[in-house]
Amino acid sequence: MKIMDAKTRVLVLEDSMIIAMEAEDILRIVGADAIDIASSLDQARDAIRAANYDFALLDVNLGEAMSFDFARDLSQANIPFGFVSGYSDTQDFPTDLQDVPLLVKPFDEDAMRDFLQKLFPSPAE
Repeated sequence: MKIMDAKTRVLVLEDSMIIAMEAEDILRIVGADAIDIASSLDQARDAIRAANYDFALLDVNLGEAMSFDFARDLSQANIPFGFVSGYSDTQDFPTDLQDVPLLVKPFDEDAMRDFLQKLFPSPAE
């Protein structure tokens, strides 16, 4: 069952290509059509300058850096985002980002659907 518009454009910031490809596959199943993968903050910044995104999935720990500052940039640009992490909660995240939806690795289609419902709650909720 698709839960997103077929024209939905998503940026996936993930330094593990296997996880990025898995996220891409699941996003396609739930209805996203255009999915761009960035493996570094520089690539993600370039992508944001080059295209308009409906939302972004951000790996928290990119090895060389954390994605928190980039998340704040997205917030300023009014681009919805959520974090993807092996951490099971956000209590160690910066205070201003602790309420951002979190998709815990490893994830599957059901977890992605739950995550997207948190990111885009229906008006009835």
